[in-house]
Formats: sequence, structure tokens, C-alpha cells
Amino acid sequence: MRRELFAFLKYAAKRTVTLIVVVILAIYATILVANMGGYVDEIIKAQTRDSIYTSVFQNPAYQHLSTEEKKQLAEQLYQIEIEALGLDKPFIYRSGGYLISALSLNLGRAIYLTSDSGSTAVRNIIAERLPATILLFTTINLTLFFISLVGGLFLSRKYASKLDKAVVTLSPLSSIPGWFYGIFLILIFAAWLGWLPYGGLVDVPPPTNPFDYALSILKHMVLPIFSWLVAYSFIQTYTKRTFFLMFSSEDYVEMAKAKGLPPRLIERRYILKPTLPPIITEFALTLIGSWMGAIVTERVFNWPGIGTLFYQAAVFMDSPVIIGEVTIYAYLLAITVFILDIVYAIVDPRIRIGVSGA
Repeated sequence: MRRELFAFLKYAAKRTVTLIVVVILAIYATILVANMGGYVDEIIKAQTRDSIYTSVFQNPAYQHLSTEEKKQLAEQLYQIEIEALGLDKPFIYRSGGYLISALSLNLGRAIYLTSDSGSTAVRNIIAERLPATILLFTTINLTLFFISLVGGLFLSRKYASKLDKAVVTLSPLSSIPGWFYGIFLILIFAAWLGWLPYGGLVDVPPPTNPFDYALSILKHMVLPIFSWLVAYSFIQTYTKRTFFLMFSSEDYVEMAKAKGLPPRLIERRYILKPTLPPIITEFALTLIGSWMGAIVTERVFNWPGIGTLFYQAAVFMDSPVIIGEVTIYAYLLAITVFILDIVYAIVDPRIRIGVSGA
């Protein structure tokens, strides 16, 4: 018993170290990419210099100074500002500081972007956009997950039926992304029929009544949800149907049928139970994936979420916001994977055997 416990703790420690290393590497790579290896800092320096020189040369208080004196003053103010921003140090040195700040969730302040309340704190900007993304994409992903799960199980019972063949035939629809269908849905239901809004989170001006406000949000969610259902429901249903069919052809399932066990019992005990771990994994990762949203889909529907924020940060080269978003997602993903690993090590005999042999 002690040996198994020690092996389990050793396994947990290894997974923890591995995930920590992966998170550190992922965040540092994001820092390098978001700053373009320090190029963004050079842009900030140039913009800071232009701003200070313009301010000094246009300020009436400095009109008595000569041109050379104004240049010296502007250069002094520029150096002070650069030191305050920490841009006087080499990028490789500062990147280490960025990494430590990100790992400690000290996300700092955005360079250009602000929250609706005017805050430049990255934490506030992300917190303001996150609920919209969670609302839309958690709804989409959970709907897709349960439709595909129930649909796949149903089709595995109706193999080769007309409905099964129809789903298999329609599964290539997923070769086109959801946002592409969204454009056509906007043209049909918003531009042509006028039944639904073009995009956004809520009507403008927003309803004052809470119930009407909630209905307005639901109305704006219809098209993005439907676009993803059209794009991905058939392929996911087909995938899970194939998954269940593979398990239903195992020898132990045939043995259970030969014993005369009821079909529902066989399905629950010998098909659903073995498929539970990968289904749980997909479910957990689907929920975490909801936090990052989808950049293009949010842009198409003008949805004010994390995806739109990421796009805006990339356009404005606001590296603190990009790093902040990736950091939070990396932590969430690492925690989820760690929890799944531990759960599997506890409940899955095969993993326990692997742990004992480690």
C-alpha cells in the first residue's frame, strides 16, 4: 500500500513538474512573439520620443528656449520616461521580468487598450471581456457536446439507417469553419429577413428591464450558436458514433450479448463505462476552450469577448494584453490537465499499473 502511494505521489510530482515547465515555455514563447523579439519595444520608444518632442516644442511654457535647448530638454524627459518604463535595459533581460510578472499573475497595464471604465490594468480589461466569451462559447460547446454525445449513441444503435447515412453524408460540412456559415446566416436572417440582429452583445440602446435585457442577449446569441451547430454538430456526432461502434464490437461486448444481457445494460456497463475517461477529457477541455473564444467568429458577429480583445491587442501590438490572455489560458489548461491526470491515476487500473512500474 505504501509503495503504491509513493508511486502515485511520484507520478503526481512528475506531472506537476512537466506541466510547470510547459507553462513557463509557453508563456515565454508568447512574450517573445508578442514583443517580436523586442521590436515592439522599439516602436514604443519611437512613439514616446515623438510624443515628448511634440509636447516640448508646442508647449508655450518652453517658447523662450532655443531650439537646441528644447532638444536637450526633450531628450532628458525622454530618458526619464524610458527608464520609468524599463526600456533602457536589453530586451532579453526585460523578457525575464515579463515572465516572472506573468507567472505571478501580475499582468501589468496595457499600452493602448482600456476597459470600458477607462482602466488600463490588463486584469480589468480581461475580466470585462471574459463573461461574454464564457456565455457564448460555453453555451455553444456544451450544446455541441451533448448533441454529439446523445446523437452518436443513438446512431450507434441505428447503424446503416437512413439517418445514420445522412449524418455521415453531412459530416464534410465541418471542412468549412463556423464563422463562414455565420456570414451567410447574417445575410439571410439579419439583412434579408430582418428577424435577428447583425451582431453585438445586446440591443442599442440596451433594455433597462433585466428580463428584456436577458432576452436581447439571447437573441444576439442565436446566429453565432447556429453557425457553429451547422459547422460542427454533424462531424462530432459522426465521430462519437464511430467511437461507440468501435467499443460495441469488442469481444467482451459480444460475450455479454451471448449471455443474454439486456441491450441497455450492455450499453451502459460495457460501452459507456469504458468510453467515460475520454469523454470526460473532451468535456473538460471543451469547457476550458470556451474561455478563449474564437477570434474570427467574435469579429464576424461583433461579439465583445476575449477573441475580439485578442484581435485588437494584435492589431495595436499591445503585448501585455496578449501575454495576459495566454497566461490565464495556460494556467487554466495546465490545472485542468493535472486534475484529469490525477483522476485517471486514481480510477483507471491501467494507469495505476503504469504508476507502480515507474
